[in-house]
Amino acid sequence: MAEMAPWRLDPSTAERLHREARATQWNVSQDTFAAAIERGIRHALGEGPPEPARLERHLKSLRLDDLALTCGCADGHEGAWEHFVHEYRPVLYRAASAIDPAGGARELADALYAELFGLTQRDGTRRSHFDYFHGRSSLATWLRAVLAQRHVDRTRATRRVAPIPAEDSPAALAAPAVTRSPEHARFVAMLRAALAVAVGRLASRERVRLACYYAQGLTLAQIGRTLGEHEATVSRALGKTRQAIRADVERQLREAGLNHAALTECFASVADDPGTLDLTELLEPAGKNPEPDRSR
Repeated sequence: MAEMAPWRLDPSTAERLHREARATQWNVSQDTFAAAIERGIRHALGEGPPEPARLERHLKSLRLDDLALTCGCADGHEGAWEHFVHEYRPVLYRAASAIDPAGGARELADALYAELFGLTQRDGTRRSHFDYFHGRSSLATWLRAVLAQRHVDRTRATRRVAPIPAEDSPAALAAPAVTRSPEHARFVAMLRAALAVAVGRLASRERVRLACYYAQGLTLAQIGRTLGEHEATVSRALGKTRQAIRADVERQLREAGLNHAALTECFASVADDPGTLDLTELLEPAGKNPEPDRSR
């Protein structure tokens, strides 16, 4: 049986979008620009011909000028790169300063240029990280998200591999003085039970995201690829889920008789010493074999 040809953007639509984006100023051909749009469509709407209404909404949402610029940069167009450096290097440096005022993220911003330029090669072809920009957000927003994720990935990796100083070393960590609440054991038990209920109430997809991030240690980008979501979507969804869990747990503890002061003491006590409380254990069963999102 003959293999079906991949879906392609209608030539008249491709020509119109290419013109609206003024892509010729960066020497971006119509075919190159159409291919970039098609990558974004497949990422957002899945393989195969998209539904006309969904396709139209997707195309109307695109930042065509930003997408054209990234195509020019990915192709190595000098003018595109000059424009990008002039307009977006300050954006990256401001984002780096916001992430780490001490300057630790500045080197990540500089290193990102190598990825964007495409110093790495695959199958003999220079690959630019701009290929992952699909125009669904502004280029500035996307760059800030990529830089933030690089910082998170580096922080998590550093925590995993940092050696523990010897006890007699000058760098040895002093054991903090912890004063347990007399109610600590009860607080841990109550919080564990409330967490189990709150997690159990989540939709399966929400539990999968939590399990991938906390139990399996996957990055936002890895989770996005697994679930067929953009990493920014994963980040926002995780934040909303954490808020929902917190609100649910607080509600349960109030219903169990804790007033505001006791609730504050409960969270502070468990934060200092979680004891047998292990969120990973609560999430592990739901984190196995996540199914990709077929609706996107």
